[in-house]
Amino acid sequence: MKKLFGLLVCVLCGCVRIPPGTEAVTGFEVQRYLGTWYEIARLDHIFERGLTHVSAEYSLKPDGSLRVINRGFDPSQNRWKSVEGRASFVAGPGQGRLRVSFFRPFYGGYNILALDERDYGYALVCGNSRDYLWILARQPTLPKAVLDDLIQQAKSMGFNTDALIQVRQDLPPSK
Repeated sequence: MKKLFGLLVCVLCGCVRIPPGTEAVTGFEVQRYLGTWYEIARLDHIFERGLTHVSAEYSLKPDGSLRVINRGFDPSQNRWKSVEGRASFVAGPGQGRLRVSFFRPFYGGYNILALDERDYGYALVCGNSRDYLWILARQPTLPKAVLDDLIQQAKSMGFNTDALIQVRQDLPPSK
């Protein structure tokens, strides 16, 4: 009964946890994070299953929250798909922890575990659990050494990096 109640609270209030043993980056600067991010690799999940050329566009809303537009190409249907969401900070704008909703009133965690502090050129992001992991970059590709380092960091945090899907970003289909 306690587990059922916990699940119900999680669903109704929104799960914005961070997996145990992980920490979100601090010194986060939202203005530098805005713009387009390309999905380089991810753990498979139903929301993006089969999509290629996935990207996310972040922009600031007047109330301080973020507008998020996720976009990807579905080769099986030969069409682009997109969804708009909203993100807000969990623990203040200086920490890379957000709660994101694409289907209100349901929220999920968006936890930035690693970030290129100098250029904001790449990020390692997870959700509420170790079932959700993304490697993002400002360009459609990452140097192999950087990608390997991010994968190693994720592995050391207990993520199943053997299951990572490399997201196709070459020669995008026509818009």
